[in-house]
Formats: sequence, C-alpha cells, structure tokens
Amino acid sequence: MPLDDRDRALLDFEGGWHRHGGEKEEAIRSQLGLTPARYYQLLGRLIDTEDALAHDPMLVKRLQRVRDERSRARRARVVGEAKLGAR
Repeated sequence: MPLDDRDRALLDFEGGWHRHGGEKEEAIRSQLGLTPARYYQLLGRLIDTEDALAHDPMLVKRLQRVRDERSRARRARVVGEAKLGAR
C-alpha cells in the first residue's frame, strides 16, 4: 500500500527533526500531534515496509540498523543477566 500523508510526515520528521532544534518529544507533540510513544510505535512499523524504503532508503536503512543494534544489545544484556543469576 502506498504511503499516506501521515507516513510521509513521520519519515520526513524523523529525517530532519534535528534541524529544528529543541526537544524531540516536544516537536513530536507540536508538529505531528502524537505522543512520543505512539510516534515510535508507528515509525517502528513503518520502517519495515517497502514503501517507506522506497521513499527514503538511507533513512529507513539507518533506522532499521539502529533498531537491530539495540535489540541485539538488549538480548545480550538479558543473556548476561541470566548467566549471572545461574551462579
């Protein structure tokens, strides 16, 4: 399904929010009318779509890479904690 206006707005915001300065969470609320939690939920789903990748491949690949690195770090922490608890 092609990107709708909201999807494009999310990607465009994520790609350029740092240029506006200030707090990202406040910018999410004021510019997009979303809570930060909802924004990240929508963005997380969006970056797994082919249409998002076609819209801004560099941004989407960077966001996927960051997400995957955080996920790996979280899993490593959990495994490390489980090993410490087994002693």
